[in-house]
Order: sequence, then C-alpha cells, then structure tokens
Amino acid sequence: MSQYLAIDVGATGIKGAIIDVEKGQLQTERIKLATPKPATPDKIADTIDELVKQIGFEGTEIGIGFPAIIKNGLCLTASNIDDSWININIPKLIKNRSGLTVHVLNDADAAGIAEMTYGKGKGKKGTVIMLTLGSGIGSAFFKDGALLPNIELGRMYYRESVAEHYASNSARKTKDLSWEVYGKELNEFLEYTDRIFSPDLIIIGGGISKKFAKYSEYINPKLNVTPAEFQNNAGIIGAAMFAAQKIKNG
Repeated sequence: MSQYLAIDVGATGIKGAIIDVEKGQLQTERIKLATPKPATPDKIADTIDELVKQIGFEGTEIGIGFPAIIKNGLCLTASNIDDSWININIPKLIKNRSGLTVHVLNDADAAGIAEMTYGKGKGKKGTVIMLTLGSGIGSAFFKDGALLPNIELGRMYYRESVAEHYASNSARKTKDLSWEVYGKELNEFLEYTDRIFSPDLIIIGGGISKKFAKYSEYINPKLNVTPAEFQNNAGIIGAAMFAAQKIKNG
C-alpha cells in the first residue's frame, strides 16, 4: 500500500487529500474546509469527519498534522487553537467520532518530513530548520536527516513578545506591512535564529512560500534560505508519510 489519507489542521483551514507516499504526490484534489470558530475539539472532529467523507476515503487509518506540541497523541499546547484542546487525546477523539485510527504529529514536523524526504532538504546533512509561516510560526528541526520533534520557535521569546507576533504571515496581514517591511522583519527573526542555532539550511513553508520572490531580496544572502518545494502541501504529504511509517512499524 502506498496511498494514505492525510489531513493538515490549521488555524484558518483544514486541508486533506490522499497521498502517494512513495512519490510524495497528491493522488486526489486537495479539499479545504474552514476551521470552525471556536476551534473546539468536537467541532474540529466534526470537520475532519466531513472532510474524510468528501474525499471519499474508505480506509481505516489516517495521518494528521496538528498545530500544537504532540506527545503520544496528547495535545499539550494551544497557541493557535482553542484552549480546550490541552490534554485532549486526539486519536481517541477521532476514533470515537469517525471510527478511524489516527497517527498525529505536529504540523510543522509533518511539513518538514515531506521536505526532507522529497523536497529542498533531501539528502541535506547538518542542521535544517523548516519554518511554516501562517497564523503562527511552526518549526521543524532536523539533524543529519533525523527529526527533533515539537520545537516551537514561533513561541520563543522575541523582542517584547513571541516571534510569531512579528514574523508570521498573520502578523504581516494584521499590521498591513508592505513586502519590504515584512521581508526585513522576517530577516531579523531569521538572523536571530541563525545566531542561536547556526542552521545549514532554512526552508520557508506555509502559504506565504508561494510569494517568496516578493520578500526574498530583503533576506540576508549569507543565510541559506529557500522556499519549500511543496509549499502549502508539505503538511499533508508529511502527515501521510508519518502514518505510513507508523503503520509499517506496527
């Protein structure tokens, strides 16, 4: 079996598709439903159930990328979702609602897995950081290809608040920043990240990666920064790959 259903839960949208994990390619059209407000466990579980039905998936196991620190299926943070998610067992919730077996991981970690396997990080040694710039800032760390899960750079103390209040795509929109101003804001955060972690490569993901050309000229050329190969599809591709590996390993 090489095709798996994966879902990427975001602060504004929940996306899903069936993925060929041996090729890193979508096998169905990506379907996106609006994230319910408030984004409570029951409402998101209902939306995931509806998404699975619309895609027409008839299997029993799926992968989910989720915007939180995830340990053993438990949601431990809620910076860009409803606080009621904290300490929720996500696989148990979805199993009770839809009957599906869920393999869940942090959404940025999922995107990073896709990029490290088939995208810009393929074959890259050393330290690679994947940043997903959206409602917040997700981050995935890899050392010589191995994932170090649940590192949340977006919640790192930065200036007078946290990093995602300055360099996320939602910060750009909220403050109505020009691409030049935003590019400089992002560059300052990237230089800060570089001073602490000295990465060999930084991959920019999320929907804003499609517009990399609009702000790339304001990023320090000494930093090795590149847009994601899979752009906003990296999360669902990586979630499918994660599920496939978990199923293989039993």
